[in-house]
Amino acid sequence: MERWLNKVAVVTGASSGIGAATAKDLVHAGLNVVGLARRVDRVEALKQQLPADKRQYLTAIKCDVTDVESVNEAFKQIVTKFGGIDVLVNNAGRIVGGQLCTMDVAEVQNTLQTNVMGVIHCTQHAFKSMKERGMNGHIFIINSIAGHNVVSGIYGQTPVTNVYSPSKYALTAITEIYRREFVGLETKIKITSISPALVETEMVGEHLKRLAKDCILSPHDISNAIVYALSTPPHVQIQDMIIKPVGDLL
Repeated sequence: MERWLNKVAVVTGASSGIGAATAKDLVHAGLNVVGLARRVDRVEALKQQLPADKRQYLTAIKCDVTDVESVNEAFKQIVTKFGGIDVLVNNAGRIVGGQLCTMDVAEVQNTLQTNVMGVIHCTQHAFKSMKERGMNGHIFIINSIAGHNVVSGIYGQTPVTNVYSPSKYALTAITEIYRREFVGLETKIKITSISPALVETEMVGEHLKRLAKDCILSPHDISNAIVYALSTPPHVQIQDMIIKPVGDLL
């Protein structure tokens, strides 16, 4: 990890769950971390959980990844303050219950804007910064097991996950598109998609957590995977990582 010391990592959705765990673990790994979130106060609170000598390495910036102007402004601030982006963790995500055949289309659009377009927009900013500076950076996409196997909800019940799996399947394809584009544009920027099974976050309802019992991952299981992928040699690229708890049936 020595080559990442004092480099700049941007984490979207850093206010809770995988994003918060990743921000903390990257700070402890020696990076300057920018935590983007709508609930920026929670990133500020997260900063206070760090050891006093580490707090200066976490910067909170308000950002809604579904809003083009919000993303533009956030990345403008990052470039102005830090000079560029070396690592991007596309973590912000959304799931809302409902049936695709009956639910409000605005809810479907919001999920797609968060899970797909937010990733594309943030990645464009990070790629531009890396390419212009000749930086062999690393871009992560927090995908899901639902991006490899359609997850429709609790067995025997009417599906409630609607467009969530399709949005994550899109990320699986987008990861491969990015890999080919990064090579074609003559860079050595890495791309890694990480697809967890059930993770104990605010997005997962209490009923589902009870059903999962011990077959559930911790947010730090995912952030540890990010640190591992970052630590690989420059010529090694982990493109797709699927993480399940032992005993998982998904």
